[in-house]
Amino acid sequence: MNTLTLNQTKQWLKQSPNPLTRTLFRQIKAVHRFEIPAPGVVVAPLYSAYCGVRGLFSTLTRILWWTPLFKGRLTQIGRNLYLYGGLPYISGPIQISLGDNCRVSGQSTFSGRTSAAQAPELRVGENVDIGWMTTIAVGRRVEIGNNVRIAGRALLAGYPGHPLDAEARAAGLPETDDQAGDIVLEDDVWLATGVSVMAGVRIGSGTIVAAGSVVTHDLPANKLAGGVPARVIRSLDTESNKGRTECHDS
Repeated sequence: MNTLTLNQTKQWLKQSPNPLTRTLFRQIKAVHRFEIPAPGVVVAPLYSAYCGVRGLFSTLTRILWWTPLFKGRLTQIGRNLYLYGGLPYISGPIQISLGDNCRVSGQSTFSGRTSAAQAPELRVGENVDIGWMTTIAVGRRVEIGNNVRIAGRALLAGYPGHPLDAEARAAGLPETDDQAGDIVLEDDVWLATGVSVMAGVRIGSGTIVAAGSVVTHDLPANKLAGGVPARVIRSLDTESNKGRTECHDS
């Protein structure tokens, strides 16, 4: 029975006024929605056992498989790498170095510009989080300082992947050198969920970029920034925050 005939039969069962047809339709629905009893005293331990087995399997594969494979692709690796959720996708001639105590999602992507004169370089400091589905595309150099937090679905776009000229793009040519640029995240920067940072951008130490923002130009240190394009919203300096609190309380 092809898909069209099957769909026509379903519609006939649903819409037919015939009592026997309606009864048959209700019985089919009852079979489709059938479920076995699930008392909590039985299924709760089963779920706990499932979580335990899944956790054990995940830990073993992380320690014995994914982490060693990932380390085999790195130029330099610090101590206590915590790689979770699989193996990151790595493409292009990229050189990657990680500092101590980094946490990297296995659902992240690292790419290097294939047409660069020198191998693109990603340098990550110590105590850095690189979150789920984050993409770091290195045009020439991406430098991530210490204690940086990069939330899920962030994008560091050091190169665009295609030229601006339509004919060159149609011919499959790579981007031009002037389209690629360095990206620097200084110490203690926090990129919230879905932040995009464009080529040629430096974000100053301690600055926080709000979720969904697009950073197209440099941001100074110790600021809260957000928007498209991102702009400074307010200062995060201790003295500025103190004065802000006093005004609010008064």
